[in-house]
Amino acid sequence: MVTLDFTAVTKPVGIVRVLEVIFLCITFSLMASVGYSTDVFWTWCLFTWCFCFCVSFLIILLEVTSLNTKLPISWDDLTTSFSMLATLMVFTASIIFSYFFTCPSCSRMIGVCVTSFLAYILYAIEVGMTRAKPGEIRGFLATVPGHLKVLEAFVACIIFICLGYQHYSWSPGLQWCVAVYSLCFIFSFLFIVLTICRLLSLFPAPLDKVLSVCNVVAVLMYITAAVIWPVYSFKSIPNYKGFLWDLKVVVSFMTCFNLAVYIADTVYSFRVHFISREAQT
Repeated sequence: MVTLDFTAVTKPVGIVRVLEVIFLCITFSLMASVGYSTDVFWTWCLFTWCFCFCVSFLIILLEVTSLNTKLPISWDDLTTSFSMLATLMVFTASIIFSYFFTCPSCSRMIGVCVTSFLAYILYAIEVGMTRAKPGEIRGFLATVPGHLKVLEAFVACIIFICLGYQHYSWSPGLQWCVAVYSLCFIFSFLFIVLTICRLLSLFPAPLDKVLSVCNVVAVLMYITAAVIWPVYSFKSIPNYKGFLWDLKVVVSFMTCFNLAVYIADTVYSFRVHFISREAQT
């Protein structure tokens, strides 16, 4: 039985979501009117805006029809993790499109950038509205560690996009770095999916300990990647300019950035673990 609930679009977070859909629709419509390009960054931007539009529209539709209450998933975890992911994706797409495809005389391109940045601001507002407040009981992905997990997976995706332009089969060191990015991404993505699907309770081991151990292992692996990637990757580029050089710099920066995120995640998980143990005693 479908029950219509129009308060889903009249409450503050619902209004924000409607505005997100409107601005994203304007964004990819303007972009589509410009033309089509096979450039991977152009494709990434178009995919980002279309994907976020579709998911946001689906969230609104499910909440208006109250079908979200009938889904066998954690709705709060799904919506909060998506808002965090969409914030990162739209922000990245806005920066990339502004850098690669915008010029002072391109009015429609400038319009795309403006509406994209407005959509990013709206998603950032939604993250602030839906994240768990101190003392509030919410889903894991609405907490700081949950946001960090989404951020870890997203940064890994940016690294994978940059790796698509590069050749690393000639170096075992670079292959190890790619393995680090892949394994850590798989763990973060799997944890997010299991949380949304409410399957973490079926885990046969204490979840907090497993999470702490995996975070420590990820930190150690990323430390090696942060050292090995710059040492081996820049050897293949003799000059200090060019598109491939820039991509290698991006991968190096994102590796160090994700290392910092994993360190913060590890520190936070240990802190929460010890605080909970002290509270029990």
